[in-house]
Amino acid sequence: MDFFKYKNGELFCEDVPAEKIAREVGTACYVYSKATFLYHYRQIRDAFAPLNPTICYSVKSCGNLNILKFLANEGCGFDVTSGGELFRALQAGGDAKKMIYAGVGKTDQEIADGINAGIAAFNLESEEEIENVDRVAGSIGKKAIGAIRINPDVDPGAKTHAKTTTGKKETKFGVDIERAERVFEQYRNLKNLRIGGVHIHIGSPIYEVEPYVDAVKKMTALIDRLTERGHKIEWFDCGGGFGVNYEKPEQAHPVTDHARALIPLLQGKPYRIAFEPGRYIAGNAGVLLTRVLYRKQGGEKKFVIVDAGMNDLIRPTLYESYHHIWPVKPDEKNLNADRRRDFQVVAGETVDIVGPICESGDYLGRNRSLPNVKRGDLLAVFTAGAYGFAMASNYNNRPRLPEVLVDGSAYKIIRKRETLEDLVALERI
Repeated sequence: MDFFKYKNGELFCEDVPAEKIAREVGTACYVYSKATFLYHYRQIRDAFAPLNPTICYSVKSCGNLNILKFLANEGCGFDVTSGGELFRALQAGGDAKKMIYAGVGKTDQEIADGINAGIAAFNLESEEEIENVDRVAGSIGKKAIGAIRINPDVDPGAKTHAKTTTGKKETKFGVDIERAERVFEQYRNLKNLRIGGVHIHIGSPIYEVEPYVDAVKKMTALIDRLTERGHKIEWFDCGGGFGVNYEKPEQAHPVTDHARALIPLLQGKPYRIAFEPGRYIAGNAGVLLTRVLYRKQGGEKKFVIVDAGMNDLIRPTLYESYHHIWPVKPDEKNLNADRRRDFQVVAGETVDIVGPICESGDYLGRNRSLPNVKRGDLLAVFTAGAYGFAMASNYNNRPRLPEVLVDGSAYKIIRKRETLEDLVALERI
């Protein structure tokens, strides 16, 4: 569910025409709907309310300071994975006691910064990291709290890309469930680190409920065994990864389906529950607006060349992911496209939508059925809020795009378009 709708023959973000934003801000640009962010955050909060969980929005998915601020004002916590994300979340007014610090390669400085900030817990990914967090905490005269990340060896399903599957044994993340109890025993008497929790994250996006159920059942059984051995478990961080609708409106389960299955497994437990949603909150809250620059015939293939490229949205190239792409002002015959991958246009054409980057892999969509478009037409790339701008780069020395936040009938630029001077400023010595 989102607040990007076609009205009177053109796309609106909440109550603002997309064409107006593109005309005044320029293209390409990212446009976010505040109402959509809040709707999905509140949906998760309300669905899992019987558990009173700590909801830690995943900063890596879409971390603009202004977005983090209004989420923090809603009481949202944050999942951070680097010193930069910790700094960003704190600058946004986030409560450190609602922050969980993940990541397999935390530096000593990042660990110290997390301890000094007073975060809720570190998610600990390996034995050497456990030892190092204990050492760093001792070196600054403070105590740290950690939760061991466990790989429950659950298959997240065929729809999850291999590069974003994280809950199997054969990943760089976490500790195999078979040796988890041994690791807890080995590190039960550390001087400066209290291991008081467990953490899982089986991948993203996950389109089925059953993998979560399997993982949670394995973990609650593990916690019971640890408790019998005298370990005090204070946290169970269930991770995130809830899917969103990229290819059709009913592709992903609403979070209420997940809640209905998981609450009976977790309610009444003597430990806190946490979730780390990112994509579910941000994914459908953003679009990428881009203008057609040129058309080209290459053999039997037709190309639509636009002013956004793989440096702006790398997901199609990196993950072979699908984003619905549609004109902001489609012709009357194609007004009713409902963002289905199999939607058949009326009197349209099949094209590759590509960018200006000097790579054959620079595309936003391949073999797409699209209404006829021409130079100057504005296209919207949907479900681009998560891992869109967040993964952007300056490849080909291209300035990164502006980010625009719509709130009802008003919008504001929440990140300025980079300039060419910005690209060389740090190199002037």
